Amino acid sequence: MSDTAAPDATTTPEAPAQERKVLLRATDLVAGYLPGVNILNGCNLEVAKGELVGIIGPNGAGKSTLLKALFGLVNVRSGSVTLDGVDITNQKANRLVSQGVGFVPQNNNVFPSLTVEENMRMGVFLRPKTFAERFEFITDLFPTLGERRSQRAGAMSGGERQMVAMARALMMNPSVLLLDEPSAGLSPVRQDETFLRTRMINKAGVSVVMVEQNARRCLQICDRGYVLDQGKDAYTGTGRELQADPKVISLYLGTLAEDVDKAS
Repeated sequence: MSDTAAPDATTTPEAPAQERKVLLRATDLVAGYLPGVNILNGCNLEVAKGELVGIIGPNGAGKSTLLKALFGLVNVRSGSVTLDGVDITNQKANRLVSQGVGFVPQNNNVFPSLTVEENMRMGVFLRPKTFAERFEFITDLFPTLGERRSQRAGAMSGGERQMVAMARALMMNPSVLLLDEPSAGLSPVRQDETFLRTRMINKAGVSVVMVEQNARRCLQICDRGYVLDQGKDAYTGTGRELQADPKVISLYLGTLAEDVDKAS
C-alpha cells in the first residue's frame, strides 16, 4: 500500500504482477459539473481483467463523479480513459454499453412500472435477439428474478430492486460493471446479500468497480482498493493492505486495526 502509488505497483492476491492485464484505466482525470469547478483533480484508476476494485473515501471526495466520468456522464476536461487499450474518453453512455461497460447508478436504477422481465428486455435493447440466452444466465445467477419475472419492479423491496438493476446491467454481457453505492439505504441483511451478489458477479468473469460508503465491507471483498480524497487517489493497495493501514483506519475507517483484522 502506498500514498498515490502507481496503480500497477499493487496486484490482486491471485495474480502476479506480470500476469495482470489492465482492462480499464483512468489517467490524471480532471472533471466537474460546473464551469471552472473541478471535482476530480488528477484522479487515477486501474482495473485488471477479473478484478473487483473498491473505491472509498469521505463524502464529496469525487467517488460517484469518477464512475460517471468513466461512463461518459460527466465531461472529462483533461486526462484519459481507456478500455482494453482503446481511448473511450467522453464517449456517450449508449456507445460504452455496446463496448462492454455496464453502469448501475445509486438512484432511479429500475423502471418501476415494468416487470422484472421487461426491465431485463430494456437492458438488452441493443441486442434483442440475445434476450433468451442472457436471461437464462441471469436467472441462473439470481434465481429469484426468474421466479418473479412477471412482478413489477416498483412493487419489490429496495434490495430486490437493486438486484434487478444489477441484473439488467449484466444483460449486455459487460466486461466491466460500475456500481455506485449498491448497498445504500439497505438493511444490514440486504447489504450482506448485495455484497455477496457483487462477488458472485465478479466470480462469473465480470470486472467490477464499486463505490461504497460502507468502507470496511467494501475492503473486505475487493481485490484492490482506492481511497479518494479531494478528487485524487490518496491511497491505493489490496483490500487487506488498506484495512490494516493506520492512516486509512484513522482517517476513513474510524476503527482500530485489531477490530478490522477480526472482521476480515
